[in-house]
Amino acid sequence: MARIVDASFITSASRLEEAPPEGIGEVVFLGRSNVGKSSLLNALTRRKNLAKSSSTPGKTRLINYFDVTYKEDETGEKFRLHFVDLPGFGYAKVSKSMKQAWQKSLNDFIKSRRTIRLFVHLRDARHPDEPIDNDVADYIRGFLGPDQCYMEVFTKSDKLNQKEMGALLRDHPGALVLSSQKRKGVEKLERLIFEKVIKGAPCA
Repeated sequence: MARIVDASFITSASRLEEAPPEGIGEVVFLGRSNVGKSSLLNALTRRKNLAKSSSTPGKTRLINYFDVTYKEDETGEKFRLHFVDLPGFGYAKVSKSMKQAWQKSLNDFIKSRRTIRLFVHLRDARHPDEPIDNDVADYIRGFLGPDQCYMEVFTKSDKLNQKEMGALLRDHPGALVLSSQKRKGVEKLERLIFEKVIKGAPCA
């Protein structure tokens, strides 16, 4: 069993040139604004205010980097990786030119950053089939390298009733469904990240 024992903020970057040097493996978290990325990052790292959410959805346009340390209980060995929090998409009220520049920097980052080992795409369990999420899923799967994995995670599952949960699992078999608030599924995601990024487990 491996778990996260330490996490700290590294830096924010507005473009690829400002990113930390490539080296250790990176886990990218992306999703629509207000999907609960900050809450999940805080739940995963057991740090209440490690990731801060903006009061205005879509306002944050920076790529945030966090240094994360896993510890394997059996051996005591520690492993480092980076969590990368991408700006939320879907709500930003900015000028067309600014949005184009913003999208270019994100595209450059996710296509050029070869140390990315895992893309964690967060989707709101209450709206599991938003077209913009489907487009993002197709986009990322279209350029994944042989050493990169893609994972869909449905957040805010505590907001669903039994019927809605059944429909979600029927339409998305095998989906990872979690609630940061109730910590449901958080430990499972923590374990999967370790297995895929550190241990090199198959993506499927």
